[in-house]
Amino acid sequence: MVLGFQHLLAMYSGDVLVPLLIGHYLHFSSLQMTYLVSIDIFMCGIATLLQLKQTPLTGIGLPVVLGCAVQAVTPLESIGGKLGITYMYGAIIAAGVFVFLIAGFFAHLKRFFPPVVTGSLITIIGFTLVPVGFQDLGGGTPGANSFGTPVNLLVGFLTIAIILLVSAFARGFMKSIAILIGILVASFIAGGLGQVSLRPVSQAAWFHAPQLFFFGVPHFNLSAMVTMMLVSLTTMIESTGVFFALSDLTGRQLSTKDLERGYRAEGIAAVLGGLFNTFPYSTFSENVGVLKMSGVKTRRPVYYAAFLLLGLGLLPKIGALATVIPEPVLGGAMIVMFGMVGVQGVQILHKVDFSKNANLLTASVSIGLGLGITMYPQLFQHLPTEVQIILGNGIVVTSVSAVLLNLLFNHRWAREK
Repeated sequence: MVLGFQHLLAMYSGDVLVPLLIGHYLHFSSLQMTYLVSIDIFMCGIATLLQLKQTPLTGIGLPVVLGCAVQAVTPLESIGGKLGITYMYGAIIAAGVFVFLIAGFFAHLKRFFPPVVTGSLITIIGFTLVPVGFQDLGGGTPGANSFGTPVNLLVGFLTIAIILLVSAFARGFMKSIAILIGILVASFIAGGLGQVSLRPVSQAAWFHAPQLFFFGVPHFNLSAMVTMMLVSLTTMIESTGVFFALSDLTGRQLSTKDLERGYRAEGIAAVLGGLFNTFPYSTFSENVGVLKMSGVKTRRPVYYAAFLLLGLGLLPKIGALATVIPEPVLGGAMIVMFGMVGVQGVQILHKVDFSKNANLLTASVSIGLGLGITMYPQLFQHLPTEVQIILGNGIVVTSVSAVLLNLLFNHRWAREK
């Protein structure tokens, strides 16, 4: 359960961020915001259980945690702002059905993901998220006057130091929960420095049950549905990278059927998100770092995390406790976790024969493009919105580039042989 709580804290801020951003953009009331955050947490638990438990139809069966797809924030804000929130949820349902239907086809693309492709993709997943950790470490908003204040820096780097010290000197179970210890100890210290407010806890309700169509019955618009289908393709590509990262960590080879069940589970989770007026869900890469750090690679802790999410979603006052963790603390933990995900990608690339110029070019160009797009997504600001959704995501660009370059060079090498 403690290991599960560690998984929960690792994904909590990234997951809660999505409903907060969208709710504020659409000017939700405090009642609406409370429902949105609480039921989103509850649906994260449902989505995670769908992936953990293998059935003939769904479930990747790996220790994965699912949360809101952050790629969906801008498109959902646009749809909700222009057409209304009911069209936003209609588009989410349509995207979930789309993912469910193409799961079989997408899973057969597995052969296009050899180590040079998966290694490049996982490297980018980790390293492009490290700046997000630094942003949180500084205080969350780079333009704010409080960003990078000495107290934020102290708390953030102290979190990193505690995690490293526990990892270096602790043994057994204590070592496996180094991230959790770092977050909790640093939060108490931050509280002493005046960075923790319990106001969200006092304002939250004690109980809130899921409710179908809380914001209204979904409506459907073709352009909105197509936009969210494009977003769902980007989340499927990112989930593929996480699936292979977990496969490498756990030593379990993934079959086409495994991938198919994994994609279907995400499709069903998105449909449920639309019905209960929350969001689409995808596999969280944050928790790969937790898995690697703890060394516990079974699904049992993640089952606990899923049930904790369900409980927190039904009890907003208890769930609000996790929201009081200061951003610098979470940022420090993220830097450690995302860095470890990136290094895992490097470990996979270590298996690649880089004496072949083809592999060297495939990895270097793909990683370079992914990093560049992540730093300057506005490069494509003059292109249509639908194109920006695809090309503005560094993870997707890396994946597409690596697959195409690998095909190009492998085809040429095979012909020369």
